[in-house]
Amino acid sequence: MYLDLFKLKELPFRLSPDPQFLYLSKQHARAKAYMESTIWFTDGFVVITGEIGSGKTTLIESFLKEIQADVVVAQINQTQVSAVDFLQAVLVQFGFSPFKMKKAELIATLNNFLIEQHGAGRKVLLIVDEAQNLSLRVLEEIRLLSGVETTKEKVLRIILAGQPELNDKLDAPELIQLAQRIRLRFHLQTLSAPELRAYMQHRLEVAGGGDRQIFAEDTFAEIYRYTGGVPRLVNTLCDTAMMAAFASNRDVVTVGDVASAIDELQWVEYSVRQQQQAARLAADGHGNAGANPSSTATGIIGVPPPTPVADAASQHVGRLLVATDGRTVQEIPLKVGRVIVGRTTDNDVQIDSRFVSRHHCQVITTPQACVIEDLNSTNGIYVKSKRVRRHYLNDGDVVLIGKHELIYIDERLPRARAPFVETLPGMPPPAEPVGEPN
Repeated sequence: MYLDLFKLKELPFRLSPDPQFLYLSKQHARAKAYMESTIWFTDGFVVITGEIGSGKTTLIESFLKEIQADVVVAQINQTQVSAVDFLQAVLVQFGFSPFKMKKAELIATLNNFLIEQHGAGRKVLLIVDEAQNLSLRVLEEIRLLSGVETTKEKVLRIILAGQPELNDKLDAPELIQLAQRIRLRFHLQTLSAPELRAYMQHRLEVAGGGDRQIFAEDTFAEIYRYTGGVPRLVNTLCDTAMMAAFASNRDVVTVGDVASAIDELQWVEYSVRQQQQAARLAADGHGNAGANPSSTATGIIGVPPPTPVADAASQHVGRLLVATDGRTVQEIPLKVGRVIVGRTTDNDVQIDSRFVSRHHCQVITTPQACVIEDLNSTNGIYVKSKRVRRHYLNDGDVVLIGKHELIYIDERLPRARAPFVETLPGMPPPAEPVGEPN
């Protein structure tokens, strides 16, 4: 990787929600203050919304890292569940094993737990991320849970975080009682151009760059033009641009490196993508509003695919099979671009397993080659029993990720390049992967 060239201690633009990299713009600071207010006020919900990649999850992780010891937290990230599944997930977070309980027993156990914690002088907080995926029935269960109270106050504090459509769902006529209990709503906007520059400099400084100018002055406007100030898109473009500079053995990222990254990612300007997205929604009559908007044909998180063109970049060059227990559970066609694999719903390929990190690895496809890279995951990726950081994929390669296998099928002519593996010496694959925190 490029760490030595740029004299950095760690990757500055990785996609995982690391709290130490959080850049507190004015609006992020305000949203965090609203979250903190839930500890002191118990008279309603706090709702935080933002577009895909706006930094909601990183904000939550930063908030949780600083939370007081007397606060008991349940954090729910898997939200495409039934009411019973949701109640079970909450109880699991509180240390119970509720899988044989019926619904009435689940509710009674939760109510008793909340009253006990209040009696012991502890505060209880429920945080639901990706809340836009919750059904109306589950949201109604959350409202009922919020009603548990002593003679003086309610005992459960609740934060709901999600994409903008969460607000539409909360305003549904069926949820009028829940809507009346919302104390604060805040929407995270994208970064402004000055904030984008400060955001990049902050992440580079945390990664060990100090006050060095790693990105040339004329790159910031170009990065803003193609990312619109969406933090996750900024991370993706900056990381790819640094790889381009690394390939040319340059320790300063130039506007040419940014242009190369944009070409590799097959991006168009952010404003154009927004117009294309609006046009597609209008053409579909919003019929796809419930679909996962982070999964796109280009394999780039949060980026609507550009208008198809009849060139090599639009053709399938390979396939990625996801297998477990000897059977294929997913098949992903690969085009030129990037595909992110991880546990949460904002990935291009979601593997719902506790052995898989939020953003576990990425597959980068070019017209000449296909590369898989670890994204600093807990359990890593393995090829032929060796843990690898980065590996050029050959037809038939099997990559172990947690308890799943990624099988690469190359639909092009065989490449002359020999397999290249950056291994971590002395690290055989673990007998049992480590479960990721929720």
